[in-house]
Amino acid sequence: MEDQEELLNLSLAIVTDSNGDMKRKRKRSRADVSNPLMNTYEGCSEGKIFRLLQMREQMLKLDHKRKGAVEENGKGLHLIHLLLIAATAIDENNVGSALENLTELYQSVSLSGDSVQRVVAYFADGLAARLLSKKSPFYDMIMKEPTCEEEFLAFTDLYRVSPYYQFAHFTANQAILEAYEKEEENNNSSLHVIDFDVCYGFQWPSLIQSLSEKASSGNRISLRITGFGRRIEELQETESRLVSFAKGFRNLVFEFQGLLRGSKLFNLRKKKNETIAVNLVFHLNTLNDSLKISDTLKSVHSLNPSIVVLVEQEGSRSPRSFLSRFMESLHYFAAMFDSLDDCLPLESSERLSIEKNHLGKDIKRMLNCDKDDANCPRYDKMETWKGRMEGHGFAGIKLSSKSLIQAKLLLKIRTHYCPLQFDGDFCGGFKVFERDDGKGISLGWQDRYLITASAWRICA
Repeated sequence: MEDQEELLNLSLAIVTDSNGDMKRKRKRSRADVSNPLMNTYEGCSEGKIFRLLQMREQMLKLDHKRKGAVEENGKGLHLIHLLLIAATAIDENNVGSALENLTELYQSVSLSGDSVQRVVAYFADGLAARLLSKKSPFYDMIMKEPTCEEEFLAFTDLYRVSPYYQFAHFTANQAILEAYEKEEENNNSSLHVIDFDVCYGFQWPSLIQSLSEKASSGNRISLRITGFGRRIEELQETESRLVSFAKGFRNLVFEFQGLLRGSKLFNLRKKKNETIAVNLVFHLNTLNDSLKISDTLKSVHSLNPSIVVLVEQEGSRSPRSFLSRFMESLHYFAAMFDSLDDCLPLESSERLSIEKNHLGKDIKRMLNCDKDDANCPRYDKMETWKGRMEGHGFAGIKLSSKSLIQAKLLLKIRTHYCPLQFDGDFCGGFKVFERDDGKGISLGWQDRYLITASAWRICA
């Protein structure tokens, strides 16, 4: 409860009691300059700001006591309505209306309620932070980033309980494995994967295992992974994890080379005739402008890879107008939060970790990045990515029936509460969709695409 105590102390330091109103008015002109809460708007009383933050604090305290209790049902549409009014008010610089609606929202939402209450709570946080100056201690409190450890645990929890990341990784790996098999007679049993965002390396143990099943003691397969990462420590941990795992497969020669993001591609070491696979899984969306995406695709093309695998989140959440980004994000994350109810019980500590330190972090970041913000992810629909790939000399590859069967099997294992339907009658839950004449496979929740995997080769 340190955050809540800090909030209360800071609030009391800024807001005086009712007897100090006249004194505060006399000092308004100075406060407008020096008070970080007042830098972004005029004519809005500190009392309203304090009440908003106070309602947020009470919401957090109640959630701490509830331990998974659910608020009364039937409020979903009303909460969404209030959220939309608040977002529109912020877009129109109507700060008073935004504060009033956000204050009411904090009295009704819950981090331990149903999926609508939970997702609205994080969107309310994102909107509240957008009202505050970035110099404000309250802005820092609302936008506080999880620690590296908290972020890692949230990622691993989501990886373990939901098909979301596993779908991306298994589908990409199947395409890479098939590209290797196609060249097996000429590649000296060597596969080189260039991963533009290796993250924690969770994608690669399944590929290591699949290659080992193909190899023999007399015909060892060489797998080299060149992984780009954000931090030296992350790359070192990833290398240690993968090398340790690969030691259990004696018929496989494994090597990992870690490079910091931004390193030049001429640092790559390539072997003669090896199969080269480029892995673009959740990478291009981190590049905040079209020029950087174009430069990356040109670099990929210059590597002359046998295959490029692309997996991206679906949605038109590129930095255009604030309201369009808000609406698309709300639809997407509402589906993600709803899907977690199919994976974890309501009182689960893992669910809270995933939503707070992974999904919630992304929501707040999305709502508080501007058009030219370098940290604003770029999310687009499959058709947009297809146009970019084709415009840079790549042609789509039809994904195999094995990829589709594997994806369906994964969902059969991971889906808990609803019999699965594939491209058939809707029954709720996760679904698999074939798209673009089989050149793409999407994971969806109910009727909404979440992520899409595709494979590409260089045009002849």
